Amino acid sequence: MSLWQMSSPYEALRKGALAVFVFGLALAGCAALDPERIGLSDAGSPRDEVATQLPPAQRREHERLVTSYGGVYRAPALESLIAKTVERLSSISENPSVKYRVTILNSPAINAFALPGGSLYITRGLVALANDTSEIASVLAHEMAHVVARHASSREEQIRQAVIESRVISDVLSDPNLGALALAKSKLSIATFSRGQELEADAVGVGISARAGYDPYGASRFLTAMGKYAELRAAATGAESLRDRMDFLSSHPSTPERISIAFSNARQYIAPESAERDRKTYLDSLEGVIYGDDPKEGFVRGRRFLHSNLGFTFTAPEGFSLENTPQAVLGATASGKQALRLDAVRLPAQLALSSYIASGWIDGIDQTSVETLEINGFPAATAVARGEQWSFRLFAIRFGSDVYRLAFAAREMSPAAEASFRNAAGSFRRLSVEESKNANPLRISIARVGLRDTVEKMAARMAVPDKKLERFLILNGLDRNAQLKMGTLVKLITE
Repeated sequence: MSLWQMSSPYEALRKGALAVFVFGLALAGCAALDPERIGLSDAGSPRDEVATQLPPAQRREHERLVTSYGGVYRAPALESLIAKTVERLSSISENPSVKYRVTILNSPAINAFALPGGSLYITRGLVALANDTSEIASVLAHEMAHVVARHASSREEQIRQAVIESRVISDVLSDPNLGALALAKSKLSIATFSRGQELEADAVGVGISARAGYDPYGASRFLTAMGKYAELRAAATGAESLRDRMDFLSSHPSTPERISIAFSNARQYIAPESAERDRKTYLDSLEGVIYGDDPKEGFVRGRRFLHSNLGFTFTAPEGFSLENTPQAVLGATASGKQALRLDAVRLPAQLALSSYIASGWIDGIDQTSVETLEINGFPAATAVARGEQWSFRLFAIRFGSDVYRLAFAAREMSPAAEASFRNAAGSFRRLSVEESKNANPLRISIARVGLRDTVEKMAARMAVPDKKLERFLILNGLDRNAQLKMGTLVKLITE
């Protein structure tokens, strides 16, 4: 992982590492071993030229990574700017002979990372958060520093050994849960070790940016925006209650520490406000870039998930925040006491859903709770499962050639929680033709500030479901008391 990765409580559902460990382990682990499981993405990726340039071993890792992050994203103007930035940074780096290849990943997550050999990756969520070329240069220089210092190679070997150890425990002791715990403990030591690597890459990256003529303070500005974005997400998803554990499991120093160190490193090269930022060129390259989920993979609108290509929609219970991933739709409440996962499997048409749901989809199924039903005209089955700390309400819904699995988890399965889960499952239905036609992505639009425009007026134009002002300020790197100047370019999110 990299300095720029953002964590969220949904990571707990994927990794089984935080407060919803049991739920994440039972569902994510099961899905990973199920050969008939399919994701919620049916989008074909654009041609991936980088893959053709890599040796077989690196190609496999590259393709796995690209698939995990929604495929390759194409934006010619942005790709051209990034390629020129990398070329300029590379020419003065410690090892200018390294040939770097950059892939923009079709993911709203905020992340960037490097693989051995010079393959660099940035998500479109990250490029949307940056506000000028020097900020994106700071991210790329940081990842180049990892390559030059061979951090990616050493971390790759550590992770490989941790995975081998966990598999041995799982196979020899026939205990996959114990194997997963061993892997989690190994990752803690990897995370602790890599903090030093991240700070080293910070320092080297700032130096590369400065020597290439970019504003070295771009790193501290981008880290500030990333920290504010994390706080906004935490308020919506309940990550604040998990912050201590998340910081402990993080492979990076805390954001305030990084900002302070990055600023101090930059002062060694130049005074603030004295170097090139190139804001206009960068913002121009963002015009029309998709923001948030790509509708080809389904997208979230508040508590609702829609997938126009697969033709269905689903609404989560009150109080849930949703996140779409290529593998599943994940959700959690702000308290962290309830969670959900929606994914799909391909099953034989003759297999009864009641038999499937009773067969041990997850451990702890109450066989007496299995029942068949119909949800908006589609065959379905439901059951209850119980663990030591979590209770589950499970649904399997046959829709076309696939079976969609809805799993709700609660620390306490109260009558109110049970009713809300059943109501949410009942919202699963086919999209109408009109709904599918109107399922358009959100995009970044660059607007020029007018004479009487204020941050409040500009924020009101944001096509986001909530916290328009906060999102506008973070997206544009502005403080709450900022005064907009006429003619300034700003980013808006439009439909």
